Amino acid sequence: MILIAVMVALSAVGRLIFAWAPSVKPVTALVIITAMYFGPQAGFMTGALTAVISNFYFGQGPWTPFQMFSWGIVGLIAGVFAPQLKKSLVFRIIYSAVSGVLYSLLMDIYTTLWYDGTFNLTRYIAAVTSAVPVTLTYVVSNVAFIIVLAKPMGSVLERIKTKYGMQ
Repeated sequence: MILIAVMVALSAVGRLIFAWAPSVKPVTALVIITAMYFGPQAGFMTGALTAVISNFYFGQGPWTPFQMFSWGIVGLIAGVFAPQLKKSLVFRIIYSAVSGVLYSLLMDIYTTLWYDGTFNLTRYIAAVTSAVPVTLTYVVSNVAFIIVLAKPMGSVLERIKTKYGMQ
């Protein structure tokens, strides 16, 4: 539980550090890395808690549960595919890119509901389409963060697991 709290803190602080750069955040990469080494539940919790905790700075609102769910699902799925993610850099890159798209698609549900409280497919498609530049920036940053962070953080997390018998 303490390690999950540490990963949440790193994710939240990482989000704050990159506040100046729209759509460039290490959160998704850190959620994926947590799930790779501690499983789907830890991935979900890291994603969900990162959203709610970092939003004490960015602002809480009706979008917060959508962020919690979206990053949580990214972590949950990463935990399911942890063996493949650990083995293959290509798989990590693909999954981090897909995660950026998945996060954006889920958040655009909130965007659609925000207008009048109802879901409208045409409006959803418009929201997704208009978000393409932001989503692409997010995807590229996810890939960059996973390439830079996965190996060094993975070796540290693996050592911690071994040292404390968390296999």
